[in-house]
Amino acid sequence: MAGYIEDRWLKKKPNKDTGKRERTALWGKGKRYRVKGIPGVRDRSFDTSEDAKRWLTNAQTDTTRGEFIDPRDGAIPLAQYIEKHWWPSRSDEPSTAASMRSKIWNHILPFLGETALRDIDAAVLRTWTAQLLTRVEASTAQVIWIHLSTILEAAVDDGRLAKNPCKARRTVKAPKPTKTKAKAWPRSTVDAVRAGLQDRYHIAVDLGVGLGLRQGEAFGLGEDDFDFDAGVVHIRRQLRWDSKGRPYFCLPKGGKTREVPLSPNLAKRVQFHLCRFPPVACTLPWRNPEPPTTQLEARQRKPITVLLVLSTAHGNRINPSMWNKQNWRPALAAAGLLKAIGEKVATHGGRVRRYPVYELSRTDMFHVLRHTYASTQLEAGESIVSVSEWLGHASPQTTLKHYAHFMPGAGKRGLAAMDEWFDQDPQPNVPEKSLGSRKAPNGP
Repeated sequence: MAGYIEDRWLKKKPNKDTGKRERTALWGKGKRYRVKGIPGVRDRSFDTSEDAKRWLTNAQTDTTRGEFIDPRDGAIPLAQYIEKHWWPSRSDEPSTAASMRSKIWNHILPFLGETALRDIDAAVLRTWTAQLLTRVEASTAQVIWIHLSTILEAAVDDGRLAKNPCKARRTVKAPKPTKTKAKAWPRSTVDAVRAGLQDRYHIAVDLGVGLGLRQGEAFGLGEDDFDFDAGVVHIRRQLRWDSKGRPYFCLPKGGKTREVPLSPNLAKRVQFHLCRFPPVACTLPWRNPEPPTTQLEARQRKPITVLLVLSTAHGNRINPSMWNKQNWRPALAAAGLLKAIGEKVATHGGRVRRYPVYELSRTDMFHVLRHTYASTQLEAGESIVSVSEWLGHASPQTTLKHYAHFMPGAGKRGLAAMDEWFDQDPQPNVPEKSLGSRKAPNGP
């Protein structure tokens, strides 16, 4: 087997005259015994020959199995591994990367960044998780946990860890948010919020409820996406903003385009809106707002022009963060769904302006319109497969997981069919002279 132990303090060959091995220039300096000669394994030194022999045996066995991990590779601090090795190798979409970076840099690096990879064990993770749950909601903590697990799994693949400590499921468990059901608005709430918006933004509510659009999809919708003759809307893109505040177009979530049926009355509202507020031409990069550095990136990020259905009063594309703050939350407050909890004072050009600060409500943001669309379709008895396709979900199972409670009649049709089945007396078809043809005296 490959590998041997070298005594650094004594020469290999004995002196011809004395028959003894002479001391080297390293006598008494550093660790005496060095393990060498294992292919793909760096040399390692030890103070005692017993330690060297034990490590050599284990290293030879693990190398043969293809499982050898040098502990020194795991000595790198987590922050250094992330910043120099893991993060530069990522190729996420800008919006995804911004959210991921924020969570990692705010909730992982400040608390685990100085810890060596090999020292992140079950005890460290339990303490970190407990502290994390005091700062963020369980749903956010779950996402942060997934990011950390992904990082440590990459360290395993890179040969820096033997196993991912996040998968020590006996004592370490990922944060689990409380299961909540998707919330849908009644018609009266939808109308109240719609009335609280500027006229030019009424159509945003209609598109959310009538097509089940995500906010980015609604803000990226173009006039050409409407096929009024066929009665469908093509959902082909969304408008996103990166962490530096730069807008760009990209495919809808999951990279899935889709077609959604357009009701005649919603079509009338869209046409009326387009007459009052003509679409605005907007040219933005595709997929990534960063300047391209190669010809391939130039082709992939080539700007496209869209005649946006929704735009600001100044003729610009909509920044969702500002729109939520200046339009959506005030409309929720006007409808009685939010309360003002304070006031922000800002000075602009010597003029003092006061802005109300509203309480946060994740359940009443634009996405609730998408839930309302799903609720309306499913309560009307529409196929779960069709609704899943119109929503752009990965599978009908995803739709069922989120919206099963919107199907109060589920099972009732089958129950009625079964009840009708047993409403009639059994009529067996058996030979007349067989035992089965005799009637039970008190049968049903």
